[in-house]
Amino acid sequence: MPSNDVLIRCEHLVKVYDSPTGRVQAVRGVDLDIDRAVTTAVVGPSGSGKSSLLRMIAALDPPTAGVVTIGDEDLNSMSEGRRARRRGRVLTHVYQRPRDNLIGHLTAAQQLLRIARPRADGPIIVDKALADLDLAHRRDHVPSTMSGGEQQRLAFARAVVAGHDLVIADEPTAELDAASARAVLDTIDLLADRGITVLVATHDPRVLERTSEVIMLRDGAVASVTAAGSEMAVIDRSGRLQLPPDVRGSFPERRALLSFDEGSGRLTVDPP
Repeated sequence: MPSNDVLIRCEHLVKVYDSPTGRVQAVRGVDLDIDRAVTTAVVGPSGSGKSSLLRMIAALDPPTAGVVTIGDEDLNSMSEGRRARRRGRVLTHVYQRPRDNLIGHLTAAQQLLRIARPRADGPIIVDKALADLDLAHRRDHVPSTMSGGEQQRLAFARAVVAGHDLVIADEPTAELDAASARAVLDTIDLLADRGITVLVATHDPRVLERTSEVIMLRDGAVASVTAAGSEMAVIDRSGRLQLPPDVRGSFPERRALLSFDEGSGRLTVDPP
């Protein structure tokens, strides 16, 4: 069971796809804990498994093996109908292309009122969310009359209105200019200040400057985790040690001597 501070837990997560050239293992035994109210970036080269990992966490794509829990729930184990309903209650998903996140014929206010309607104070919540995200002047505008940055901020606003604990975003600034990207990042900061966990896949260095933790994926596995400016090796739940990419060159034989000092709690890794 996740601790009170852990919102997302991935255990031995694997994703395999069939392709015309054979089977592709996109995610390889990922173990991760992501805390509540933390903004975390998932980075890595193209094909490293970022989007596949996020889709499994968002319960959009079932894992081939392993388990994802949000809070204490495994959404992927639910029936399709129940999973869709539960997703709508626990998380907001923001796609890379702004137009994919919104309904084209609805105004900004209507997009949010669809989510807030069950609540008696829904209109008040919607107006406050639009004001907080500097979108009040777009209240009665449809997405096609809004900039890409405004559309993305409106997509993030859904989490505020819904009261979600989690936002999962896949390259949310990739199609935005610098000013629009900054406005979206300000929105992510606002969500974090409200205790909302944001998990974002990105190549954008501007996003990395705003995140508390950076998870590096390589070849479908977690290569390292960076927090508070320190890049750390990862020990998975099977006890396997993943060395950061810039260290691996020191071990051309892919073998290492490990020594552990119980007094200091220090683990030393040396070439054989």
